[in-house]
Amino acid sequence: MPELPLILEPAELLPLLDSPKAPLIIDLCSEDNYRRGHIPGAVHVPPQMLLCNHPPAPGRIAPVEQLIRLFTYLGLTPDTQLVVYDDEGGGWAGRFIWTLDTISHTKYSYLNGGLHAWLGEEYPVTADVVDPQSQQVDVEIDSNHLVEIPDILTGLEDNSIQIWDARGPGEYNGTKVLAQKAGHIPGAINVEWTELMNRHNGLRIREDAREYLQARGITGDKPIVTHCQSHHRSGFTYLVGKSLGFDIKGYHGSWSEWGNHPDTPVEI
Repeated sequence: MPELPLILEPAELLPLLDSPKAPLIIDLCSEDNYRRGHIPGAVHVPPQMLLCNHPPAPGRIAPVEQLIRLFTYLGLTPDTQLVVYDDEGGGWAGRFIWTLDTISHTKYSYLNGGLHAWLGEEYPVTADVVDPQSQQVDVEIDSNHLVEIPDILTGLEDNSIQIWDARGPGEYNGTKVLAQKAGHIPGAINVEWTELMNRHNGLRIREDAREYLQARGITGDKPIVTHCQSHHRSGFTYLVGKSLGFDIKGYHGSWSEWGNHPDTPVEI
């Protein structure tokens, strides 16, 4: 089976469902939505499996032992082609793809618009629960894919990076406080994650995403670091950046780490 594009349309996935070499479809919807109806063959992964879940930065990447359990359950091999979707427009799906990047697995696609787009096309769903072909695997986290506080401080000092803040305007301007410190990373550009979704087209990535971001100052001329509160919403902005060919990384500590750290600078 040839590698699929990063952004896969529902019409492209549909004929693959009955293929003997069908991709491994990962469902990151709520458990209720999965049981109510999911894409045939999709395996449900609770999004919390992707997180360390330890304060003050519960959104940091899961420990490697937890990822080994997850990918052993999924039976991931170097040749596994994955298609990932969720029920919210791409946050958790993007976070899953970011996680795949951190373990150097690159054969993946995002189902554009996820469950919303699939249902919008009136394609089939099932309530049948699928168990994957589990097998023991070993994965390693490549630290080159992780952005930490010192990396951002260095990038700010030499003006070598651009910060894309995917939170809401209130969080960005400090009127909504979700950490010890309010505001944003100095120089960060605020484009809320949902602004990149087309609400009139099944929550697909908006067709003019590149032009929209350029108008806001995110041009891709520099490496980009994107974050939100817990690197969930910024899972989607990371995915959008990848789809546009940007040099982009996700800051997994996000504002829950930055905003609770005693030595990090902030602007309001």
